[in-house]
Amino acid sequence: MKKTSFILILILMFVATSAQQDEKAKSILEQVSKKTGSFQSIQADFSFTMRNTALRINEKNEGNIILKGQKYIIDLPDMGIKIFSNETTTWNYMKNGNQVMIKNIGDNSEDFMNPAALFNIYEKDFSPKFLKDSTIAGKAVHIIELLPKNNVMDVSKVNVNIDKNTMMLQSALLYDTDGSQYIIEVKNMVTNKTFPDSDFVFDARKFPDVNVIDQR
Repeated sequence: MKKTSFILILILMFVATSAQQDEKAKSILEQVSKKTGSFQSIQADFSFTMRNTALRINEKNEGNIILKGQKYIIDLPDMGIKIFSNETTTWNYMKNGNQVMIKNIGDNSEDFMNPAALFNIYEKDFSPKFLKDSTIAGKAVHIIELLPKNNVMDVSKVNVNIDKNTMMLQSALLYDTDGSQYIIEVKNMVTNKTFPDSDFVFDARKFPDVNVIDQR
């Protein structure tokens, strides 16, 4: 679930790096963070793919994310998962079983799950490396590799593609230490729509007979 929620993050490449290139990667991510933070809200459609060659798994699902500051909603309808967060609390709803798990935000795992932290989590948890500039899907991109500073999150690396024109995330690839790969490709994106704060709170009235598991 941790990788599923690491939402607007994750894609590819390898090349020798240097301290200067590391500084370039940090500069690019800082620009992306600044650009993302300038919007009142972000709503985006994306595809989410999990691959594991050894287990012969190649599953692709569509999803939607809404960001408003530190608040977010992640909807993966094909997987029956919907996550709400209002900055202090996270509600993880699973259609299979009609249950919702409630947690307080504050520990490192929740920080990793928070897609609002996508472009600044590298500051404490990852070391960024600039790999190269390239063209992917007809768009000029910066390719950056994020290497974890510890093994707490069971991630070997995360590669991200940043659209050079918009300075926004285009796609990303997370490599799990178990051999799985999690790919996110951002599609349609709309910024500065108005969303009331109540949207980011799970409303049990909309999910009749939901089983509530409160872990706060």
